[in-house]
Amino acid sequence: MSAPPDVPPRKEFSPSMRVDVLIADWRAGLEPELSEEEKERRLYGLAWAAYLEGDYGFGLWCWHECDRLTNNLGGNIREVTRVLGPGHYFGFSHRKAVAAAVPVDRIYRPRKGDMSTPRTDAFVLPHYQVLCVYLVRAATGDPTAKAQLEIALLELEERRRTDPFLRHFEMFRNLLGRTSSPSPRPPGVVPPPEPSSEPPARPRRPRSKTRPS
Repeated sequence: MSAPPDVPPRKEFSPSMRVDVLIADWRAGLEPELSEEEKERRLYGLAWAAYLEGDYGFGLWCWHECDRLTNNLGGNIREVTRVLGPGHYFGFSHRKAVAAAVPVDRIYRPRKGDMSTPRTDAFVLPHYQVLCVYLVRAATGDPTAKAQLEIALLELEERRRTDPFLRHFEMFRNLLGRTSSPSPRPPGVVPPPEPSSEPPARPRRPRSKTRPS
């Protein structure tokens, strides 16, 4: 699948552990006298630059960070854009491209009571991002992703009360549905008739009328 014009071509997809280590190093290197807002802007800018260079692993981080700020700022997208910087909002086209590229077999899905740690090459995603990945894969006809999505959606109502990020999945699902459905015909436009495969009927000659005698 080719990336939309505003989405960078994917060159690599760093796993979560590598992204987290670099983010932590960048955060430690920020000047301590900066305000928290300026620190967030600079840290996000570094991750955004790495994503634009083609590393979709940093795209996953930008995606979640964008939604975290959206939750913290009461859903005010204008304020989120002000903090992140103009043109840095992680929009739908970016999310869809990144979700489609996530290696599903390397997503870390811990089970209840599982005390193991993720492998270094694993992708540790928040639950709502995993749902987005399944949704994009299911839309392409992947039966396994469709089944996993259906199972995960059974817990949606129960999780919605405690997970503020699930509304971002629902918004993503709505946008995916709109872009996937065929565009409606403009009102007043009548489609041309389809050509018939039958030969045209021969015109009938008018019958001559006889005068009464």
